Amino acid sequence: MEPATNSQGFKVIHSLRFRLLMAFALIILVAVGAIYLFVSHTTVVEIGRFGERSEQAHFGRVAFELNRYYRQHGDWEGIQSYVEQWGSLYGRHIILTDAGGLVVADSQGELLGQQYLPDTPGMRFPPPWEGDSVGTLYIIPGPSAVFPSPLSLSQAISHYLLWGALLAAAVAFLITYFLSRRISAPVKALTLAVRRMGQGDLSQRVQSKEKGELGELAQAFNTMAENLDRGERLRRNMIADIAHELRTPLSNLKGYLEAIRDGVVKPAPDAIRSLDEEANLLSRLVNDLQELSLAEAGELKLDYHPEDIIKLLKQTVAVRQTQAAEKGVLISADLPKKLPLVNIDAHRISQVLLNLIDNAITHTPKDGTITITARKLDNWLEIAVEDTGEGIPAKDLPNIFERFYRVDKSRARATGGAGLGLAIAKSLVEAHGGKIEVKSQKDEGSRFSFTIPL
Repeated sequence: MEPATNSQGFKVIHSLRFRLLMAFALIILVAVGAIYLFVSHTTVVEIGRFGERSEQAHFGRVAFELNRYYRQHGDWEGIQSYVEQWGSLYGRHIILTDAGGLVVADSQGELLGQQYLPDTPGMRFPPPWEGDSVGTLYIIPGPSAVFPSPLSLSQAISHYLLWGALLAAAVAFLITYFLSRRISAPVKALTLAVRRMGQGDLSQRVQSKEKGELGELAQAFNTMAENLDRGERLRRNMIADIAHELRTPLSNLKGYLEAIRDGVVKPAPDAIRSLDEEANLLSRLVNDLQELSLAEAGELKLDYHPEDIIKLLKQTVAVRQTQAAEKGVLISADLPKKLPLVNIDAHRISQVLLNLIDNAITHTPKDGTITITARKLDNWLEIAVEDTGEGIPAKDLPNIFERFYRVDKSRARATGGAGLGLAIAKSLVEAHGGKIEVKSQKDEGSRFSFTIPL
């Protein structure tokens, strides 16, 4: 049990929540400590200054009254009662001595008539520049002060500041604890989802209401998970589609060969022609796969030359005129009189056009039309193949350029080929630095267009 406990403690110490808590705690302690020291020091200094100014004011007031009294009476006779009143008023022990140091007034009445030996200097009056001394005033803080001394006041304030700082730190720690939980909760959920995804569960998604960086992270994870899930489904479908595409011609080949071997069918020209068609079908499928893999890997070699795109489009349309006419589909080219030369691999661009036209012929019914257009868009050349065919359902549009993807799930030969033509067209266009896209509505036709840089 001890190693497991140590491992659990190690995980806790290195967890995001613990580190956030410690980081916030350190910041709080430093901030509260700095504020407490600054405020406490400032308070002590200011209270000390206030105390000094207060004492000086009291000292000056009493000295002024004593000086006036002496000038009016000429001696200190009867001053005791005044000194007692001042001592009671200011909460201080006030002592007045004559020029010889003999106590003539004491607010506490304890030192009258005695020689006073002070521990601290007093205030001589009148001042030396006004004449001979007639007395000295001493004001000593007493225990019965009406107001607390600056020292005791600053200590009391520091005490309350300390308790306030501790209370603020405790509240801040509590808030930090809950904040760290809230911050770390989405990270924990994301970690759990990543682990489950690593175990093969691609259906994992993170539910997060955060709108900041954590929300963006959760959204990015969900997008990645959706792409992985979609890619995995396409991979499985592709494997099934490859098996289906290979099974039919292989089965036909095997059936013909077994029939010839058993003497059921003689190796007549018709049988040999059928075998050759099936072999060619397999060969085209393999060649298309190889070409697609090279294009997607960026290893397809292109032979660039400046080409007249109008001439190339007319030649390509002419190649498919017969095929379109046999189906009763009108194919035409609506082209401008002049377009800039484009640096392309004419063979590959012609291959893209043929794939798009073949796709349009397959999905356009009798008496339908197919129109090829070209136009200049800024520094790009756009070529489009538009038909009046059956259109593509909206749910199939995002996957229409995927390998082996077909809208017809039965994969009948009458409704299309192996599902590689559009994927190859996309790869060849992108190899030229262009982009291909489709716009379509069910029963209203489709418009395939691609751009290549001028």
